[in-house]
Amino acid sequence: GMKTSAITLGRFDVAAVLAFYLGLVVIWGLALRAQGFGVGLFTALALVLVQVVWHALMIRGRTRDGCFRAFRLNHWIGLTLFAGIATDLLLRQ
Repeated sequence: GMKTSAITLGRFDVAAVLAFYLGLVVIWGLALRAQGFGVGLFTALALVLVQVVWHALMIRGRTRDGCFRAFRLNHWIGLTLFAGIATDLLLRQ
């Protein structure tokens, strides 16, 4: 969680969390592009990036409420990625 990240990463916690999010986008994008995924996936990845900005705004002040809110809402990033993969698979048929 954010508290563990804050302890481990110190003053670089917010930057590191955002780097991890960007790494997620790049790795999923490259891996699934290699499998032939296209518009559905990349639309979802663009939406994930919007959500990453939203999370950045929530955690930038390192407040307890902001970090907890980002933690609670993190599942939307996974759901968005899943929806993009599912949409792309449906568009293939």
